Amino acid sequence: MELENYNLNVLLLAAIRSEIDSKKVYETLANRVKNSVLKDRLLFLAEEEEKHRAYLESLYRQRFPNSELDIPDKSPVPLPEVNASEERLLSEIIEDSMKAELAAEEFYKSLCDLFPDSKEVQKMLTILAEMEHGHYILLEKELENLKNFEDYDTYWPMMHSGP
Repeated sequence: MELENYNLNVLLLAAIRSEIDSKKVYETLANRVKNSVLKDRLLFLAEEEEKHRAYLESLYRQRFPNSELDIPDKSPVPLPEVNASEERLLSEIIEDSMKAELAAEEFYKSLCDLFPDSKEVQKMLTILAEMEHGHYILLEKELENLKNFEDYDTYWPMMHSGP
C-alpha cells in the first residue's frame, strides 16, 4: 500500500477511524442476525477492533503527545468502506468486510516501514496485520455457510448450537 503521500499523524488517525468503523459494522451485523454462533463471532470481531483502536490511540498519544486526538469523520487514506445497510444481503456485507480486513492487513504491514526506530511498534503492527488476516479467515468461513444457506438465519437460528 502506498503511504508515502501521508504523514504519520494522518495515517494513525485514519487507522483509528478504520477500527471504529469496523467495530460499528460488526456490532450492526450482530444486532441483525438471529444465529447465536454468528452473533458471537461478530461481537468477537467488534471487540477485537475496539482493542486495535485502543492500541492505536495509545501509539498516537505516544508519538504526538502535544497533539489532540482529532479523529476524522472519514478516512483520508483510501481504505474500503463497508455499507452494512439493512437492505443488503448479509453475504454481501461480509464479502465487503473481508476486503476491508485484507486492506487493513496490508495497511498495517505498510505502516511498519514508518517506524524504523521502534522494533516494538513494528512488532505490534505486524501482530495487528496478522489479526486482521485472521478476521478475514473467520469471515471467509462464515461466508461459506451463508452462501450455502443464505437464509439459514431465518429458518434455523440455532443451527450451530448442537443437541
